[in-house]
Amino acid sequence: MLKFTLLAGAVLLASPAVAQTTPDPTPPPAPAPQGRDIIVTAALPQSERDVLQGTSVITGEELARNLRPTIGETLARQPGVSATSFGPSASRPILRGFQGDRIRVLTDGIGSIDVSNTSVDHAVIIDPLLAERIEVLRGPSALLFGSSAVGGVVNVIDTRIPRTVPASGYRLNGIANYGSAANERSGGAAGDVAVGEHLVLHADGSYLKSDDLRTGKGYLLSPQARAAALSQVGLPQPGADEPIDFAASAALRDRLPNSAAETWTAGAGASIITDTGNLGVSYSHYDSLYGVPIRYATAVGQEQEAPRLSVVQNRVDLRGEVNTGGGFLDKIRIRAGQATYRHFELEEDGSVGTAFYNKGLEGRLELVQANRGGWQGASGVQYFNRIFNVVGDEAFLPKNETNQTGFFTLQQYSAGPFRAEGGLRYELTDVAGRVPYGNDRFFGGNRHFEALSGSIGASYAIADGVRIGLNGSRTERAPSAEELLANGPHAGTQAYELGSPDFRLEKSWGLEATLHAHGDGYSFDASAYYNSFSNYISENRVAQSVCEARSDEVDLPCFQYQQGDARYYGFEADASVRLARIGGYTINADLLGDYVHANIVDVGPVPRIPPARVLGGVEAQGDRIGGRVEVEHVFPQNRLAAFETRTDDYTMVNATASLSPFGKDSKTSLLLSANNIFDVVARRHSSFLKDFAPLAGRDIRVTLRFGL
Repeated sequence: MLKFTLLAGAVLLASPAVAQTTPDPTPPPAPAPQGRDIIVTAALPQSERDVLQGTSVITGEELARNLRPTIGETLARQPGVSATSFGPSASRPILRGFQGDRIRVLTDGIGSIDVSNTSVDHAVIIDPLLAERIEVLRGPSALLFGSSAVGGVVNVIDTRIPRTVPASGYRLNGIANYGSAANERSGGAAGDVAVGEHLVLHADGSYLKSDDLRTGKGYLLSPQARAAALSQVGLPQPGADEPIDFAASAALRDRLPNSAAETWTAGAGASIITDTGNLGVSYSHYDSLYGVPIRYATAVGQEQEAPRLSVVQNRVDLRGEVNTGGGFLDKIRIRAGQATYRHFELEEDGSVGTAFYNKGLEGRLELVQANRGGWQGASGVQYFNRIFNVVGDEAFLPKNETNQTGFFTLQQYSAGPFRAEGGLRYELTDVAGRVPYGNDRFFGGNRHFEALSGSIGASYAIADGVRIGLNGSRTERAPSAEELLANGPHAGTQAYELGSPDFRLEKSWGLEATLHAHGDGYSFDASAYYNSFSNYISENRVAQSVCEARSDEVDLPCFQYQQGDARYYGFEADASVRLARIGGYTINADLLGDYVHANIVDVGPVPRIPPARVLGGVEAQGDRIGGRVEVEHVFPQNRLAAFETRTDDYTMVNATASLSPFGKDSKTSLLLSANNIFDVVARRHSSFLKDFAPLAGRDIRVTLRFGL
């Protein structure tokens, strides 16, 4: 990492001198407009309304209003977004029904370097308390961040590496939050100070502590799970250390056992910032202890487990950018991160049951072309390395190493109302299983994959502020280490998992149509999409004999990764309209909706696909006082995989009042919100735990934001 940092710094510091010898014969392009409207995650920052794919940006008061302990729950009200909801402390975003290795969760453009993609009970190591803004990119442009991003990208942008020199020599931003549903107390702060003309130092930290989550008024177990539990009352329980009290578990209400958490983070950074660019580094530490809600056994002989996870990550980051002054290149960017991660799954007596170790390095180098006659682009290389090891009784895959190198380019052309975009990514992936001599349980060989993905699209402004677009993509994804190498019991999913070292590249064709309409007092954004997969990798329940043929002890249901054809299609849309201006207040109404249909050919529905939903709100915005009332209805999910149960519909009502004592442009505000006002029992179909762990009940939240 040290050699990488020194090399990057040399390149960046040398670049301005090179740029001075190649003056740009054409005038520089007009600066991009500023504000929430700009998507910075894209290789070429541009207006949200001009992006060909579906996008979302959440910042400011909207981010504070939706802030939750996990990134998944923070984004769950965005169009096309759901969450895995494995309890209040582990919830990863789901984009267009895709999760796991088909989406990427980034921190400032680089992966979170954790193991959240390997299992739903593993938390994403990104703290929303320190987020400045969050951007969601869905569709083909996300492929610039990896072939595994076929579903999209979530990029959480913080201030840990300063980008600008504070105008007054310092700046401070903070947030404090209280939530009644889990007695949640949390806060975070980040500050910068200028040392001299070009050096900016940064420090930040956060803390969260919560008790067991209070759910809606009703039973924790779904009707199906209660019936299964009650049907086993009085039956003998062979293999369990203690008899399982099924009647007691079926009667549990209102409070989710083993869901408390305590998390703290600390970070420091420094940047050298000049008129021609910047170069910065940072260090961060993440430490968390959280409980995993009990999945009450519904089969004779299964043990009740209530594990807690002790998670630690130490991370170093580098980011640099230099303006070359024009010519062919406009900017050179570099971004890198290296992290060491471990988590222990603790038994009830505090002993370590299974340990997960992960070391990762990811880096990107981008060359951004100058805008010449409406043509601009960005090209680069990305490298990723991960060494992952699971140690313990429930080690479900061997120690393994993944190396991945990707070469990418994105090119854009604009001429009046017409815009076109094309992207290409070539990726080399090597996955190696490192198995000790004499261990014949795991695959110990190497797999090499070469994947080529591309996208092309165009949009046209059919009227002022109204743009339609169409883009297509061809993607190829290498199987992950988990999909190739798994062979063992996995407590997080309560399954014995089997991978296949013979898997081929997963391939898909995609088509997406978009409509953006923005004008005085209204906005409308919609996307409709279709994806056709070959060699689609899914995990399906199979006969116990399949797992028993690979292992002597199989105490959990047998699930095997398999390849086949699959089809995804759906839409997402959101609209806002100004209803009136009354006094000093603007009254707006908004509505969003989304739907996903996913099917594995000759098998049936893809499991854990979010059902259709609509969310509408009315908001009053004033210079100092605001208010919002919203209603979300999630429809039942009746399209079920063979091993799933039906999920009922639910309706939640939420309300928020806000006070900005120094005006709406100030960073200081106080929010009071009531979520799930009617205390309904709500279950998210995409959750592994939806039959055992409902969402939060009535939650009164108080949030204070401040900035200097």
